[in-house]
Amino acid sequence: MKLLRPISLLVSCLMLTSGAAAQISLTPPGAQPRPADNPAAKPKPKPHVVAKKPPAAAPKAAAAPATATVTPAPAPDDASADLVYGAYQRGMYKTAFDLASKRAQDSNDPKAMTMLGELYANALGVKRDYAKAADWYKRAADGGDREGMFALAMLRISGHGGPGSREDAVKLLASSAKLGNPKAAYNLALLYLDGQTLPQDVKRAAELFRVAADAGNPEAQYALATFYKEGTGVEKDVEKSVRLLQAAALADNVDAEVEYAIALYNGTGTPKNQAAAVALLSKAARQNSPIAQNRLARVLVSGAGAPIDKIEGLKWHIVAKTAGKGDPELDEALADLKPEDRAKAEAAARRWLNLK
Repeated sequence: MKLLRPISLLVSCLMLTSGAAAQISLTPPGAQPRPADNPAAKPKPKPHVVAKKPPAAAPKAAAAPATATVTPAPAPDDASADLVYGAYQRGMYKTAFDLASKRAQDSNDPKAMTMLGELYANALGVKRDYAKAADWYKRAADGGDREGMFALAMLRISGHGGPGSREDAVKLLASSAKLGNPKAAYNLALLYLDGQTLPQDVKRAAELFRVAADAGNPEAQYALATFYKEGTGVEKDVEKSVRLLQAAALADNVDAEVEYAIALYNGTGTPKNQAAAVALLSKAARQNSPIAQNRLARVLVSGAGAPIDKIEGLKWHIVAKTAGKGDPELDEALADLKPEDRAKAEAAARRWLNLK
């Protein structure tokens, strides 16, 4: 049995993600948010801006609620500045705010200004105030801080940055990318791919994805892998695509885990390794990827690549189907089960979905 690849991906919107790598997130078609009461689920609010649909074979960004989250720069070398970032990392946001305010006032420190913008944008230790966040980000950007430039650009794109056009946001992203910010290069690539704010240029998008991918950005690695797979903006190269998928999968990018698992299962661009493929599909299925759940169900029901386990496999089929990933063949397999085994599969699916 060969596993089919997910359908071609399209850019549908731009958004921010919270956490240590603030950037646009990529999700396979049909993916749904993880259930809030599922222990594996940790959804985070993300603002978005809807974009015009570009050509096929481009990465897709998932929609999310409009709440801005921007992460400050990595801890600087200055010892006193480290106190600010250290307090932030430990969740001592009021302390981080006080220390950053003092550094911004006494030393005119751009990184402290970016931190203040972060705290105001996310209501960390202070009341959320997008106007103040934008002001601090702008002061940091004017002081040459690449993270401040990126944060202000994304705040404006999300509609929370006050006066300022998308063209201004593009200039900020370009300046941040020139200073070596991979998140800025990645987001700028999506704007070139979208063709709404900037003239559509898939070759330029590929160049920017490569910059971010070389810096270790897993979303860019996944996006560039998609380009190499389809020959979009670059010469088609399945082996390069798989290497990028592997790198992104090792960084826990769920979409890359699914694609890399399928490549391993089929032996496409890499030696066949069905055991490793099934392990990756299991991991992605537990992270609520409907595509992974569907492919894992097929493997477990057929026994092609793993021992047959129809109850477990059809549990994943039921779960995937609730997320819109139906499968008529698996519906037939579920109908053919003994009533007691079908009840076990349905009960297991309800437990996963936290349904009574």
